[in-house]
Amino acid sequence: MAALTDLSFMYRWFKNCNLVRNLSEKYVFITGCDSGFGNLLAKQLVDRRMRVLAACLTEEGAQKLQQDTSYQLQTILLDVTKTESIKAAAQWVMHSLLEPFTRTIRGSLWALVNNAGVGLPSGPNEWLTKEDFVKVINVNLVGLIEVTLHMLPMVKKARGRVVNMSSSGGRVAVIGGGYCVSKFGVEAFSDSIRRELHYFGVKVSIIEPGNYRTSILGKEGMETRMQKLWERLPPETRDSYGEEYFRICEFPRYRQVEKHDAAGRAKNQGRHQQHGARHCFPEPSHPLQPRPGCQAPLPSLAKLPTPVTDFILSRYLPRPADSV
Repeated sequence: MAALTDLSFMYRWFKNCNLVRNLSEKYVFITGCDSGFGNLLAKQLVDRRMRVLAACLTEEGAQKLQQDTSYQLQTILLDVTKTESIKAAAQWVMHSLLEPFTRTIRGSLWALVNNAGVGLPSGPNEWLTKEDFVKVINVNLVGLIEVTLHMLPMVKKARGRVVNMSSSGGRVAVIGGGYCVSKFGVEAFSDSIRRELHYFGVKVSIIEPGNYRTSILGKEGMETRMQKLWERLPPETRDSYGEEYFRICEFPRYRQVEKHDAAGRAKNQGRHQQHGARHCFPEPSHPLQPRPGCQAPLPSLAKLPTPVTDFILSRYLPRPADSV
């Protein structure tokens, strides 16, 4: 048993120590770089002398990121919900790989990191509308798929890799709305495309962070958003849930981890994203939790029988007024 443990350790050590050669000649395209994990990853890869093509949603975010880095980073505005914006970004990436005067290829699109995402609106499913679901799914899933399809020919040519941002909520749905729905879709798309691209020498990795506090929750407070959802409900729906249910939903126990500063732990998240871009043998899946003991390890819950998972999660969820 000890020998097997030693061999497993040596194997993982070997995989983690094997970095891709000539990283300074390789390009990485990252979406969602205005803030959060995408912003952090862009800066980290520049520090490691990789050439970063950073896509931001806002002009303000792009300018600040450019000021905080060096000439090795270039920015472009990208809205992943708009096909024309994605096509323009793909053309821009293609031109970025060429010498400006000779138009010869000077680098390869080694990695695509699909990081852009939103988390809201979310809440009890009955409180939401179709538009609420579509808003999230269009960014987190449909946008990710369309960006991948447009960048894939360049990644295949480089025999590079794709890194997709999923979530622990892509294994176990702990909250209603489009977020977990979209992340389940990201898991499925990543699994299918990983198996297809294996034959072309392209590797696909999934990052599954836990409950980190980033701008994915938006600038508006969660309590304010939940209040708006509550107020637009028909009176009979509000009565069926009750005021106590609403008050717990405003700040449930499973969201208390958000109070903690996750800046240092976000670096751990960036390290796993780098692993997908820089290592010869990236792991296909990286399940991460922000603080041990702060929330249940959701990927582990996914392996349990469904009734057991439901029972464990029910300990964290409020009971409606009309519950049976």
